[in-house]
Formats: sequence, structure tokens, C-alpha cells
Amino acid sequence: MLAATPLRTAATALCVCLLAATVAAQKGSATDPYILSPTPSTVVWGYYWSEATPVLRVHTGDYVTVRTVITSSPDRLEAAGVPADQVEKELRDVQSIKDRGPGGHVLTGPIYVEEAEPGDVLEVRFNAIDLAIPYGYNAIGQAGFLSDEIFDRKMRIVPLDAKKLLGHFSDGIEIPLHPFFGSVGVAPPKEAGRWNSAPPWIHAGNLDNKELVAGTSLFIPVHVKGALLEIGDGHAAQGNGEVDITAIETSLIGHLQLIVHKGKTQHWPRAETPTHYIAMGMDRDLNAATHIAVREMIAWLMEEKKLTQADAYMLCSVAADVDVTQLVDGNVGVHVMLPKSVFTK
Repeated sequence: MLAATPLRTAATALCVCLLAATVAAQKGSATDPYILSPTPSTVVWGYYWSEATPVLRVHTGDYVTVRTVITSSPDRLEAAGVPADQVEKELRDVQSIKDRGPGGHVLTGPIYVEEAEPGDVLEVRFNAIDLAIPYGYNAIGQAGFLSDEIFDRKMRIVPLDAKKLLGHFSDGIEIPLHPFFGSVGVAPPKEAGRWNSAPPWIHAGNLDNKELVAGTSLFIPVHVKGALLEIGDGHAAQGNGEVDITAIETSLIGHLQLIVHKGKTQHWPRAETPTHYIAMGMDRDLNAATHIAVREMIAWLMEEKKLTQADAYMLCSVAADVDVTQLVDGNVGVHVMLPKSVFTK
């Protein structure tokens, strides 16, 4: 069982931070942004879709504070040891949603960006990402990478220390926290229909890319007018691969800026951190996903750095790291990280 006292203490400390997130949708400025909180009318359950109804409309350059809820149910959390009074009211409220699936993620949005049109790129700039609750969980899922070998389906509650940025996994094991949103995406092309929230694709979505922490930007191709951005699946920490199908799952508050880049040629999600450029690829086959990611980095180097294809390929081989993002979301993910420090001008 989870000791209630430490969580209550941490939860009290976070209450002041959460007061600003109690309004479902509110307009403001860079210092007083749009605020979008999860309610039954401001989240979608389990899909990205070109026909989803926007819950907030913003313009390019606007700042948005988005709160998300943990990917679990109140009953499951309580059974694992979370005291009933520490289960978020927002999580209880969204259980009333009947229109669910085909995926399992509760995603805040969609956000309609007025200037975004097909052929553009939407930059999601993560200015800050805060823990919303003082705990998370990890659970071995049926679709884990070794689910045909490891049959235990246990769930572990992980207390989170927001000041030290550590997760207490067990006695003698502390996990450094690097909060990020596992799922950030726009609506896929209309012909894709109502897209399951689990497999990432050209619309981004459930990327589970642990590099997308505060201070980074995600660049997503826009497929429908308004983009229809959704965000959720908060992670306090995760290893590349996410092999048992969950990270340290938690609720997060993201402070974002949304910027539309007109007329950019981009077919897959890309990202930029203070130290690296990142190209991504997703497919059901790991080899195919790797091909996409490497090709995307080569394409970026040709477009932005004016390298020849051969020189870009060579630079990838001598300077870039090809990493497995995740292995468990239907479409597996690969990302290529190229350090900015190789460029001297």
C-alpha cells in the first residue's frame, strides 16, 4: 500500500500551482495565457480525428497552458494504493464520457489554430512542463514488448518529489524525473478517419519521445485546417523503448506556445532541443521506421544546411545517434539525434 501522508503533503504544496488551471478555457497573453483544463467537454477519449470539435481557438504565436489527466481510472489507482481523496476530481469527472476509443488515452483538446492549413507545420514549443500530482504509476501491460514471456500484470505507484525531481521506485532506487507528454498530435488526414490514439504516425500523436521536455519544440505537419492539436499521456520519466508499455504515468501541466510555419515541406514529425536536431520515423516494422527516420534527417540536412544527399548521409553516420523511441504502440518509433555542436557556423 502507498503511504498517504507524503502524498498529501506534496499535494498540498501543489494546490497553489493548480489554481490557475481550474478554468476550462480562458483567454490571456504571454504572462496570462489561454488556460485549458480537462473536463468532460474539453477532452477526447482515445482518438485523433479531422472531424473532432474544437474546444479552444487560438492564433499563431499564442500561449496556452494545458492540463492533462493520468492515463488510468480512479478504481485502478485506488486498488494500487492511492488514497481516494488523492485521485483527481478531473479524472473522476471525465469517466462520464461515453464516446470513447478506439484508443485508451484521455487527451485535452482539440485546439484549433486559426492560421494552420494543410501543408503548413505547427510548432509546439514546450516552455515549461510541471507535475500536476505527487504520484505516478508504472504497470506491465498486455501489449508490452515481452508480454508473451512475462505474465505478471502488476501496477506500482511511484511517489514523485517535485522539488528534487525524483521518483521513488523502491527502497534504494530513485528515478530522475524529466516530465514530457507522451502524446502530442494533430488531426491526421481526413481519409484516415478516427485514428486510434495509440499508434503514432505522420500526425505525431503517441510519440512517447522522452526528449520532448521543457525547452524543446515539436514540429508537426498540418493535415486539416486548424490543425486540431490534442495533448495528454503525461510521463514523469521513461526509458527509450518503454518496454512494459508504460512510463511513470502521471498528470501534467504544459505551458506551450503554438506557432504556424507556412509552406514548409515536411512529411513526418521533427523536433529541436537546445542541443540536438531530431528526426522521427514510425511504422509497424522497426526496420521501416528506421529507414524513415534516417531519410528524414538526411532530408532536413539537405533543406536546412544545404548539404548534398551523400554528405548528409555521411554526417548521419559519423555524428548522429539512431535510437529506438518505443516498441509497444502498434507503430514502433525511431528517432535520429544530431548534435548542434557539429555546426560551427
